[in-house]
Amino acid sequence: MTVMSEKAEDRVVIRPRRAAWMSGALAVLLVGVFVTVALLLRRSDTGVIFQVSDQVAMVGIGLLLGAGTMLFAMPRAYADADGIEVRNVIVSRRFEWAEVLSVSFPDGASFARLELPEDEYYSVLAVQAVDRERAVEAVRALRRLHRAAAGE
Repeated sequence: MTVMSEKAEDRVVIRPRRAAWMSGALAVLLVGVFVTVALLLRRSDTGVIFQVSDQVAMVGIGLLLGAGTMLFAMPRAYADADGIEVRNVIVSRRFEWAEVLSVSFPDGASFARLELPEDEYYSVLAVQAVDRERAVEAVRALRRLHRAAAGE
């Protein structure tokens, strides 16, 4: 996870690190496997006749699966003095700090979360437990911004 701060504590950008690496490696592996299968389709003697279109389809499936895997590298969190914008796998949502009760990272949880009123919460997939010290640093930065907005 990358935690960048522009002008001391004005804006914090959080990205997952290990999830991006793993997503990239898995995407390359998937594309490689499907390309290999596509190349071997016409050479195998299975009794089924495969065409070039079948090979192209296999490569296309590999590319689609690789692209889908890369979605897990997309989570980001952008926080500033006014609030936090959380982009999880596909959906983005902005919260003003006044809406957020606290920033927490419960024991055993994989992700940090924003505690909201009425016992609701919103997961922040950009802050992941597998990133260890970077996750701790990110939660501390978010808590500092939250406290500053609350006037504490």
